[in-house]
Amino acid sequence: MNHVVALILATIGQGQEVLSSFAITEFSSSNEEKLEAIRAELRKVLKRPKAAGLLRLVFHDAGTYNNMTQTGGMNGSILLELERPENAGLGKSVKILEPVKTSLDASMQVSWADLIAVAGAEAVSICGGPQIPVRMGRLDALIADPEGELPAETFNALRLKENFSRKGFTTRELVVLSGAHTLGNKGFGNPLVFDNSYFKVLLRKPWTEIGNEMGSMTGLPSDRSLVDDEECLRWINYYANDQEKFFEDFISAYVKLVNSGVNWRTDAAKYSSM
Repeated sequence: MNHVVALILATIGQGQEVLSSFAITEFSSSNEEKLEAIRAELRKVLKRPKAAGLLRLVFHDAGTYNNMTQTGGMNGSILLELERPENAGLGKSVKILEPVKTSLDASMQVSWADLIAVAGAEAVSICGGPQIPVRMGRLDALIADPEGELPAETFNALRLKENFSRKGFTTRELVVLSGAHTLGNKGFGNPLVFDNSYFKVLLRKPWTEIGNEMGSMTGLPSDRSLVDDEECLRWINYYANDQEKFFEDFISAYVKLVNSGVNWRTDAAKYSSM
């Protein structure tokens, strides 16, 4: 048995009943204590050069969600999907988290879904972005999510909007979440700093500049398509001119993303307050 799959089975094989939804307004002290314990372990292994990969891990786990079929979502199934072409390279990010999971399991029950969600939030924070609150209590999936739900790098803006709409996300949320590409080597400013450079660079369209070899390598085709869509362009301009609003909206969209399609533990009430 794959050692990653074995870890999942060991974590989930408790036969817990799940909740399909659970409304919360604020986190309890239990949630905060568990969240801080995970953050403390993550800080031992998480370095800024690894942040983009961990954030991508979050998007590829949660991004399988389909609101119409109620399948996929933030459920740790990415560990069962690492061989898919669209997930190439994500095994490295999982390996970063494995010692954290082992350490935490010695003292508390932490699902892979919770760990990945917090790791992505911490990746944003250590790179200068906002601190994102993450609710605890996700259950891990025992089977892989359906294929074909992640947006492809070649999608134009229309197909991106259709894809995100199936997940229950607006065009504004699509644009703000795309701002995560400011991290990593896609040409949007400092690859180790989480800021609103993504939007500023999109507006410049460096890939259209003759003789700009570096500019020609900026972004993915899907990134470039956003600036040619009138509705997306409105939000690109908005966030390019106001980093504080970008941070504020990114927090909301990230929380929505990592809560998408979640099956919550029946004892999730102790991690939140009504």
